[in-house]
Parts: sequence; C-alpha cells; structure tokens
Amino acid sequence: MKLTILGCYAATPRSFTNPTAQVLDINNHLFMIDCGEGSQVELRRNKIKFSKIKHIFISHLHGDHCFGLVGLISTFRLLNRDTELHVYGPKGIKEIITLQLKLSSSWTNYPLYFHELESKESQLIYEDDKVTVETIPLKHRIYTNGFLFKEKPGLRKLLINEAVERNIDVALYQSLKMGKDVVNNDGETIANHLVTTEPDPSKSYAYCSDTMYYPEIIPQIKNATVLYHESTFLEENKELAEPTKHSTAIEAATIAKDAEVKNLILGHYSTRYGSILPFKSEAETVFPRVQLADDGKSFEF
Repeated sequence: MKLTILGCYAATPRSFTNPTAQVLDINNHLFMIDCGEGSQVELRRNKIKFSKIKHIFISHLHGDHCFGLVGLISTFRLLNRDTELHVYGPKGIKEIITLQLKLSSSWTNYPLYFHELESKESQLIYEDDKVTVETIPLKHRIYTNGFLFKEKPGLRKLLINEAVERNIDVALYQSLKMGKDVVNNDGETIANHLVTTEPDPSKSYAYCSDTMYYPEIIPQIKNATVLYHESTFLEENKELAEPTKHSTAIEAATIAKDAEVKNLILGHYSTRYGSILPFKSEAETVFPRVQLADDGKSFEF
C-alpha cells in the first residue's frame, strides 16, 4: 500500500504548498482522494499516470478539496481519454462540474459518472474482488465524509515443499491457495492447513479530513493500518478548532490512540505556522507512531 501526498495544507494555495489531494495505491488499485487546486501539476511532478486514475473521491465541497477537479476532468478530455471516470462526492458535485463543462463547451469524450452522497450513515460506495471503500461520516461546517479503504483477504500462502512431499498435483495449487482441501495423486485427502499458511494481513487506510474532534468514528476505523487525520491547529490555537470545526494535532492523536490504529499521518496544516514539526511533537505526547504528510511525500506500508 502506497500513499502519495499531492497537497496537505489548509485553505489557500501558496507558491510552495498545495491544498488537499492525494493518491492511494492499494492492491494495485489507484484511487485519488480530494482534488484541490494544483493537483494536475502535482500528479505530473510525482509521475502518476493520468490514465490510471479511474475513481476520485471528494470529501466535501470546500474549494481547497475540489477546485482542481474540473481542470483535471477537462485535461483528461484533451488527452483523448476513453476509459470511464467515476467521481464520488457530496450531492451537488455533479451540478458544479457539469455547469462548468457546459458553459465552456468542454463535454467529456469519455464516460463520466457521478455518485452523489448525502447519507449521514456510513455507506459502502465501492467494491470489487480486491478492495472495498466505505464513507466515514465526519463533523465539519458542511456535509463531509472521510473514506475507509480496505483490502479483502488475500489467498493463502502455499508451502511448496509440503505440497510436493504430499504428492499434490500442481494443477491443485490454486485450490489450496483458495483454502480448499484436495485429493493428492495417491487418492488421499490433504487438509488445507497442512500445506498452506494464513495470507498476509489485509491492509486498510482511513482518510479523515476535514473534521472536528469526533470520537464517533473510532469503532469504524478500529485497528486501521493507517489513519490520515487532519490537524489544522496546534494547542496554542486550540480555541480556533471548535468554531471552524477542525482538529488539533493532539485531538488527531487521541483518535489514533483510542482506535488503536497502527500508524497516524497528520495533515491539513494551517498555513499560519512556519514549521510543521511541532505537529509531530505534540501528537507524540499522546500516540507514538506519528508521521507528517508533506507535498510530494510518499508513504509505503
């Protein structure tokens, strides 16, 4: 699982930082999450192929999370894209994008599908044979969702030496990986657990931005491999968090600790701060495994 940060700062773009956008590569699936201004440039800078992006998830309709979307959709058209694109986001996302496409005579030459969200309960919004995606209802100034990406359990691992020793035909190896018992070349039934081991643990990624401190999400993200949680403010500005419906680094770390996640990544920093290092220092007073998102930075788990 690889996470590439295209932008992770709050509110307005600067010459050296970008608003929120990131790309998650999980089980050979490439998902884009939020699409602030400058996302196209950052995709190119990070050498991520546009053609591999087939699903874009928008958390909410504040500009620093979606104002880059229409530009990206238009560029796909200019690149003669023919594969379909799916956009998941709050109700209204279709109207915002299609109005701009209409008035600029820039209708796409590829299938474009919108999946509008309005439920305040968690929903399964994407599923295939390898991955599921659920919404994580958050608490912000407008309707907002995070997203929980989960790998489905993989195939069991074959103990090749044990399989050979028990005279199992090679044609049955796939059945063994799928957890089935098989009959060997001698007519004996071989129990699966004798020649396979458990698959690698499934990975999961919980994306939570923007939101105030909202412990109601803890049961859903319990034991996630990685939690990305907004940390707009440091403790010195804690009084700003509640009225703006944002979180502090310590609040993000508290969610991580209580949810018993494996790793915490902080992001969505207010641009009022000269350095992001204090975010890590404050969070580590509550939760030990903290990393800082930054534009162009990648994480592999």
